[in-house]
Amino acid sequence: MFQKIKLSNNQIKLLYNDRIKKYKGNEMSKVLVLLADGFEEIEAFSVVDILRRANILVFTAAFNENGFASGAHNICVKTDVTMDGINKDCYDMLVLPGGLPGSLTLKKDKRVQKLIKDFDLQNKYIAAICAAPWALDEAGVLKEAFTCYPGCEKEMNSSGYTHEKNVLVDKNIITSRGPSTAMEFALELVKILRGKDKYEEIKTELLY
Repeated sequence: MFQKIKLSNNQIKLLYNDRIKKYKGNEMSKVLVLLADGFEEIEAFSVVDILRRANILVFTAAFNENGFASGAHNICVKTDVTMDGINKDCYDMLVLPGGLPGSLTLKKDKRVQKLIKDFDLQNKYIAAICAAPWALDEAGVLKEAFTCYPGCEKEMNSSGYTHEKNVLVDKNIITSRGPSTAMEFALELVKILRGKDKYEEIKTELLY
């Protein structure tokens, strides 16, 4: 039988810091995915899986002190770090999955809002899908055009909504529509971070 290993929060933080140190100075891109309780699992896991296939270093962050996050459909995961343990300077891209009530948390949480604004000020990539663009709208970082889950745009101040594209890139902001566009969204992130050749390689492997 397998023995369950329990790690303290301090041990988890040390492991996280060791992983960051290992890749500091490495050309491998580093991505932070925020998992607020009620996140849409298809959107979150598609991004994590596909980016890792492309040799992109992905870290997930929970909002609970115990480091666990629960999805909109009750899939519970242990994340790499908690919100209070994030060093924003370590990452090249911030990804916000949608889902409810997760997207509302992303919109209202002051730490998330500061993180989004800091990434935008440094012209780092920020990607949001489904209802998560609510958080980008709240932070005031959306550019001229964006997309999101149909109907969510009615709760936003930004006026550049379009439904014509599943994934829309406007400067450093990447937005997408919802669960069925999650794979296309993730592949676009691969293209941005690793280039067209890696994008085509992963796309072919996935039979997309």
